[in-house]
Amino acid sequence: MATASVPPLFTEAIIFLGATVIAVPLAKRFGLGSVVGYLAAGLAIGPYGLNAFGSAGNILPVAELGVVLLLFVIGLELDAARLWRMRRDILGLGAAQVLLTGACLFGLLWLAGAAMPAALVAGLGLALSSTAFALQILQERGQLAAPYGQRAFAILLFQDIAIVPLLALVAILSPVTDGSGGGSALTEIAVTLLAVVAVIVIGRYLVSPVFLFLARTKAREVMLAAALLVALGSAGVMHMVGLSMALGAFLAGVLLAESSFRHTLEADIEPFRSLLMGLFFVAVGMSLDLGLIARLWYLVALAVPVLMLVKGGLLWSLARGFGSSNADALRIAVTLPQGGEFAFVLFAAAVSQGVLPAETANLLTATVILSMLFTPLACLALDWLAARLKASGAAHPAVESFEAATPVVLIVGFGRFGRTVAQVLTSEGLEITAIDNHPDRLAYARQLGYRVYYGDATRADVLGAAGAADAALVALCVENEAVMEKAIAAVRSLNPSARLYCRATNRSHALALTRLEVDYQIRETFESGLAFGRAALSGLGLAPERLAQIEEDVRRRDAERMTLQLEQGEAAGNDRLHAVTPRSPARQAGSDQEP
Repeated sequence: MATASVPPLFTEAIIFLGATVIAVPLAKRFGLGSVVGYLAAGLAIGPYGLNAFGSAGNILPVAELGVVLLLFVIGLELDAARLWRMRRDILGLGAAQVLLTGACLFGLLWLAGAAMPAALVAGLGLALSSTAFALQILQERGQLAAPYGQRAFAILLFQDIAIVPLLALVAILSPVTDGSGGGSALTEIAVTLLAVVAVIVIGRYLVSPVFLFLARTKAREVMLAAALLVALGSAGVMHMVGLSMALGAFLAGVLLAESSFRHTLEADIEPFRSLLMGLFFVAVGMSLDLGLIARLWYLVALAVPVLMLVKGGLLWSLARGFGSSNADALRIAVTLPQGGEFAFVLFAAAVSQGVLPAETANLLTATVILSMLFTPLACLALDWLAARLKASGAAHPAVESFEAATPVVLIVGFGRFGRTVAQVLTSEGLEITAIDNHPDRLAYARQLGYRVYYGDATRADVLGAAGAADAALVALCVENEAVMEKAIAAVRSLNPSARLYCRATNRSHALALTRLEVDYQIRETFESGLAFGRAALSGLGLAPERLAQIEEDVRRRDAERMTLQLEQGEAAGNDRLHAVTPRSPARQAGSDQEP
């Protein structure tokens, strides 16, 4: 029997997966981080290794979707109000970094003999850092939400915006004219604004109702397809009008940050984002021209450290000028000293427009890639230095931010019970996050002023996106006992130190939760029954002192019975009840429905 032909890209996919499975764990084992592993895998399977894919240009367009999805997920974590609070860092620090770094690098390149247009484009292109590399490093270290991580992200965000005027600058400097008039420029501006408005309107008013409709169908795969459609569709719209795809995806993410579906969207997209980001880093590794480096090694050996030192020094100075501590400024300096992926786009456009010679562009590209490779090493060097200073007593103790000191509470299940719990917690000023998988409850909760998100409590990725990994306490208020048991296991896998407070539907469920060693469980009907009985006795005229004695006696007897049932089974402890009457076996079998 003849063997069927191999599907397209099947062999290449096997090689890619095999290379990453080997290289990434080894890199992380030596403390270098996953980014270095992906780059090494790209070198191994690239044109100077196994040559499995041919040119990196064959896979880079697909791999860049990883950057698009990364910016979409980041946007989901930044609502419009938070983005507005970052405006000083985005427009002030970000603009200052691009302009000052670009000016310094331009001066060095011009003094080195480069033509003025080429030096200007090269200097500004090298001023851009790698969004993909820097955010991956920050996420691996868990520092994206830290003050320096947010400031670094603000710089990266401005750089993503800056690529648009930089591409326009290339066209202005180009000796090749296309005869475009002012009318066409105005048309392009109008189309660009229209595209931005379209993304804003669709993201703000149409996407949430669509997801609410899809959630009612309970078809998870359709929700996943819709999530990818939103992220890639917004990126595609921006790309059609000449803007950055990553910027378009980020804008869509920001608009959906207030949506009830943000955590489910983040959890659904995360596997695709991680895989495509890995592919992107591999493609960058494949792009490294080892032949050019061998031929011009002396220029590369000079360019890489000069780029990283100049850029890092300016980043440190500017961060200090904008109010960062010395430690945070150093962290920003070692996180963003590399060249970025948008430099590839800028240099390619400059070559096609006759602004940069092809050989110079290749040299600049090699410099950018090597600076990416050395960035994780710079981070490790700073960690080593900080550890030495701390060991010698020279380092000051870290000051935690208020956000880190404020307890994080996650409520799972936002029915009547969960809403009552939320009332008590918010009355103390605690900020809660709640998830529920009943779409109809989401709109009602929003009307009450609560931020409740759609999510499946049995999925660890959804719980993680909702904040379970950082929660001080998780309140499990769901009605379904099987769902609660899976949620307990998922929370413990994410955050073993989180306190688990659980709603028990009946006595049998309370016993099961006690065996699972949750921190607190309560039978909802037991407490309401006690309150009801006390009110009835009060209505019959009993004195308050006697009411307190009766309640204390009932609670004591119930606790003793619970202890006996845990030790001997649920049939034990009936003698602790008042006015016990003999029960038939059938009645005992139904005792799990007791409150």
